[in-house]
Amino acid sequence: MLQGFKDFILRGNVIDLAIGVVIGAAFNNLVTAFTKAFLEPFIRLAGGGDVAGTLVLRAAEGAREAIVLDYGSFITALINFLLTAAVLYFFVVRPVNAMNERLKRGAQAPVEEPSNEEKLLAEIRDELRRTRV
Repeated sequence: MLQGFKDFILRGNVIDLAIGVVIGAAFNNLVTAFTKAFLEPFIRLAGGGDVAGTLVLRAAEGAREAIVLDYGSFITALINFLLTAAVLYFFVVRPVNAMNERLKRGAQAPVEEPSNEEKLLAEIRDELRRTRV
């Protein structure tokens, strides 16, 4: 009963699904807080302003309509994604892969049955030995 549960948990698709859920939900608040507390001040310092910066493009001088590009939110989202992926890779994926490798090393490799060609060659060899004597 426990072996079946262990096999279910260690199956690759279950872990991949769990990682997807974790990326989307569990680490979101943690990474956002880390970004706001530690990275945004450096980005503001390097960029000379707030990370929530915008770029305004106008078609012509004095035009009423303009395109506003909010590059600051994109940079923040990119940093959040990269940090989340790094945390998951180093603290989930690598340990699970290492554990799976250890489990594979402990398992005995199945003894391979000789192929039909090998069986036929062995029969020919045995027949040749028998007829020579």
